[in-house]
Amino acid sequence: MIKVGVLGAHGRMGQAVCEAVDAAGDMELAATVGRDEALDKLAGVDVVVDFTLPDVVMGNLEWCVEHGIHTVVGVSGFDAKRLEAAREILAADPEVGSVIAPNFGIGAVLMMQFAAKAAKHFDHAEIIESHHPRKVDAPSGTAVHTARMIAAARADAGLPDMPDATESDPQGARGAEIDGVRVHAVRSAGYVASQEVRFGGPGERFAISHDSLDRASFMPGVLLAVREVLRRPGLTIGLDDLLD
Repeated sequence: MIKVGVLGAHGRMGQAVCEAVDAAGDMELAATVGRDEALDKLAGVDVVVDFTLPDVVMGNLEWCVEHGIHTVVGVSGFDAKRLEAAREILAADPEVGSVIAPNFGIGAVLMMQFAAKAAKHFDHAEIIESHHPRKVDAPSGTAVHTARMIAAARADAGLPDMPDATESDPQGARGAEIDGVRVHAVRSAGYVASQEVRFGGPGERFAISHDSLDRASFMPGVLLAVREVLRRPGLTIGLDDLLD
């Protein structure tokens, strides 16, 4: 039986994780920690699932490593610098593992993989991501990760920069640019998490999209990560290797 603790247990994602762990036959919900509650409540658990906020997640990770606890992290804001900091924290105990994922939806992970595969076959690629208005960061971690995967695939294929004749964009209508890929963020009621990747080439358009309609869609990926992190010391980024 895997003893699981949940950080951010009173948030929407945290509540969904607690319900999923409770329903899993091989897991026990051993501890829950909300805002301003002591991390000491997590002592003795095997894995901590962290759905808190970017300003506290690194401290949470450090505490867990110090106590020999594996982690599954679904907090946004893990750029290259922060991931390197996570590696340094994990190096303090080579037996401890952490899965940090931009998205735990199985369909979302497959969408990113398919987008990277398609990227080398089209002249253009842009991303439109849509989330609920309570989301605190933009663009989403999923969109950033997808953009980097597309850019890496294009670079591996030896493709040039995507053509764009835009010379004036004082209002930022062309969106954010991540490794040469344009990303557009929508925040609106009615969404949980959606993303579409649009590709264009001579005489054709191609789109790959994924919609999470309920937070339950993320739970199979979270439970998969909880099971797998026990066998994966060090840092694992995303669910790609876990699915394979």
